[in-house]
Parts: sequence; C-alpha cells; structure tokens
Amino acid sequence: MQAIRSILVIIEPEQADSLALRRARLIAGVTGAHLHLLVCDRRHEHSALLSQLKAGLREDGYSVTTEQAWNDSLHETIIDVQQAEGCGLVIKQHMPDSPLKKALLTPADWKLLRYCPTPVLLAKTSTPWSGGVILAAIDVGNTDSEHRALHDSIIDHGFEIASLAKAQLHVISAHPSPMLAAADPTFQLRETIAARYREQCKAFQAQFDVDDAHLHIEEGPADVLIPFAAHKWQAAVTIIGTVARTGISGALIGNTAEVVLDAVESDVLVLKPQTLMDHLEELAINS
Repeated sequence: MQAIRSILVIIEPEQADSLALRRARLIAGVTGAHLHLLVCDRRHEHSALLSQLKAGLREDGYSVTTEQAWNDSLHETIIDVQQAEGCGLVIKQHMPDSPLKKALLTPADWKLLRYCPTPVLLAKTSTPWSGGVILAAIDVGNTDSEHRALHDSIIDHGFEIASLAKAQLHVISAHPSPMLAAADPTFQLRETIAARYREQCKAFQAQFDVDDAHLHIEEGPADVLIPFAAHKWQAAVTIIGTVARTGISGALIGNTAEVVLDAVESDVLVLKPQTLMDHLEELAINS
C-alpha cells in the first residue's frame, strides 16, 4: 500500500456518497498517493460533478485529476485508463448483479478482477476500517513458489491496511476434509491436516507477528469458510487472491474470489500473482 503512488477511483454519478472515494481518501491520506477520478460513461456529460469533486479534494490537500471515458465495455475502459495513468490500485464500488443476470452474462466486476493487472479494491459497505478487523484469506495447501509469493502479498497488504487503520489482522486458510484413501497418512486425520497447515504458516507468522489466536485453520471449502469468517469477526476488509481463470473452466467452476465477492459483508481487496499481473499488463499494452 505504501508503495502505491497513484490510485484510480471509479466514480458512479448516481451514487451521492461514493464508497470508492471514501476508501480512496483514507488510503491516500496515509500514503500521499495521487487520486485519478474516472467516470465511465459514453452518453452523459459529468464534467460538473468531476470538477466539484476535484475542488473539494484539492481543498482537503489531496493531489487529484479527473477524466470521463468509454471504450467498448466497463472493465476495458477502467484497464485502459489504469494503464495510461500508471495507477497501482483500482478502487470501485461493487454493485451486485441479480442471480439471473449472472447466469446469462459475466458480471463487469468479475471481468475487472480477471483482467485488471493491478490489485482491485471493491468497496461494498460503509463499515469503518478504523479499529476493525482485516481478514486475509490464503491457501497454504498450495506450496509452489507462485502461491507462496501470493500468500506473502496478501498478508503484507493485510498487515499494512491493519496498520494504517489501527485494526486487527486475522488470517484464515481452509483445509480439505480427511480422506481415508489418501496415500499420505497426514491427510487421513483431521488433526494432522490442521497441524500440517499450521506448520506451513509459521514463517509468515514470525515475519508479520501473527499469533495463533489470529490464525484460523478451518476445514471446508474456501468459498464457504471465508464469508463465514468475515461475518463472524465482522471484517471491514477481506483480502483474497485469484488466479483469474478465464474460459470454460472459469465459467463452470468459478473463481473463489468471484464467488466470495457477493457473499462477504465487507470490502474486498483482490490480489493476483506477480507473473499473472505481468502477463495481463502485457495483454493490456498490446490490445
């Protein structure tokens, strides 16, 4: 978070009190990041609104620029502007689609999560971050170097947000149910599975000072456990990673990040592995 020099804030003209702008002000107030406000609309003129927002922010000491743009679709417009402005974070208010619409069309926010080459913060509630709980969800069952780097990034962002908001950081990881037929005896007993997962967490626990009381290793599917944990601890922000699957496999299975997005009662920060962000950035540049 501290390394982010510019934030792209998506402004919804019909939202009188922008949750996205509220979160952007909080982060920029601590990091000193520049704010670039974007209205995605090809039909109506919003220069008066943008001028008003810019004047108010500058009066409060923020560095801010504004823009109205449209290019084929919402997520493509956002990514085009993010690339042009060099923004290291995109903040947008999440507007959930109806189940019927989601069954027929891929929601715009899902596409943004899949294709945006930077972290995306989707603001969902007006719950204050200050003094609250930040929930970082990781999958320690995947131990390859890309997943380990993603885990570190998730916890690092959680630690930074907890620090700037004077909040508590909780970390959760789901583990599979015991399998009697498993070749590895470790996966035949619930206690040994949990113990193995906890052992894999010791390095980041020491690095980020996460004690056992704030580390939760639970049995079950991640897309069920994460919303349950976010509700249980009344999390203000839930941080998750995504491998951004696309195509038929993504459509049929669904990314955990996308499934969790509408289920949690908190803001959601979605991160990707660095190699995937580099690939998406290359695609965005060449598109």
